Amino acid sequence: MTRPDLIERLAAAQAERARHDLLRRLREVEAVDGVHIWIDGRTLVNFASNDYLGLAQHPALQEALIRAAKQWGVGATAAHLLGGHRDEHAALEEKLARWTKRDAALLFSTGYMANLGAMQALLGEGDVCVQDKLDHACLIDGARLAGATLKRYVHADADSARRQLEANPDGAALLATDGVFSMDGDVAPLAGLAALCKAQRATLMVDDAHGLGVLGQEGAGSLADAGLEQDDAPVLMATLGKALGVSGAFIAGSKALIDGFVQFARTHVYTTAMPPALAAATSVAVDIVRFEDWRRDKLRRLVAHFRHGAGERDIALLDSRTPIQPVLIGASRAALVAAQRLESDGCFVPAIRPPTVAQGKARLRVTFSALHEEADVEKLLNALARAIAHARGATKKER
Repeated sequence: MTRPDLIERLAAAQAERARHDLLRRLREVEAVDGVHIWIDGRTLVNFASNDYLGLAQHPALQEALIRAAKQWGVGATAAHLLGGHRDEHAALEEKLARWTKRDAALLFSTGYMANLGAMQALLGEGDVCVQDKLDHACLIDGARLAGATLKRYVHADADSARRQLEANPDGAALLATDGVFSMDGDVAPLAGLAALCKAQRATLMVDDAHGLGVLGQEGAGSLADAGLEQDDAPVLMATLGKALGVSGAFIAGSKALIDGFVQFARTHVYTTAMPPALAAATSVAVDIVRFEDWRRDKLRRLVAHFRHGAGERDIALLDSRTPIQPVLIGASRAALVAAQRLESDGCFVPAIRPPTVAQGKARLRVTFSALHEEADVEKLLNALARAIAHARGATKKER
């Protein structure tokens, strides 16, 4: 029998990845205090977190979590439809809907599950899902699992999206895009995409994982920033574990959409509900995000400081106005060397390599938090200049 062994095949794929400097590895974080983390016994300034507003350790969130855990315990113990849906969940869903100016909202355990569930409920064979080339993996997987025809368009190019829709005129169509792209930090052309979807009778779905809390009035996200309403973008997904500092995700939209997802979104129906204590902490986080504008104001100042300083030091950045500030390196080996040098200088900025990004587009993905200070930015800028020079020299010697 010549049937291949699955574990051996997996090991061979891992060995191949290692040969090309693409092997991922887990790093154990021993402690966290604001923007400082401890790894391998060393204190580092963390520039890799998605805790953009600095809420993950906020005392008010911790107090809400403990209060609700004493009332409900640490787990929901069942799926939402089987007794796991508590008043903490219902209150949070109502608050999220009001914040994003949608009719209703529905909680999911993760953003990945939210996107898989939404697409599986909306799409089927014969339908088409048109997506940005740089969309998150869960949007791609959602379309494939739903059995729809997946078409990709040139990044942030509404004309390219139009051509894909026009090439598939008969099937029901969903256009799905990130609001803020997680590896490039740029914002999708949402107004143009919304107009396109109306003209083509397609439904627009926006994954605003990295926009919620950061962009728009009261931090309501990239759709609010673009001035778009529920009818313009009928399906809004956002996560609760980035700017809100907690965990989980939600989808917001019309009552018909949310009622339909309660029936047909398998990743909502067939999984244990988010712990009620997490929902209580998230509810507090929403209030802080909405009404403490100083956090977003400070983020903007830090980003402006960083981009100005990078320009002075000839550090090449991608075009981004968000807390995600990628430093393009190119070769995977060079990105690894630069990340290691940054760590030796006290800055934690992991290298991002293929397949997460395209071949030849390895980078250092810098992210900022409202808890960073200008001194942290200066430390990073000086360390980056040294790390990039070091990486260039090291890779030249290896050649």
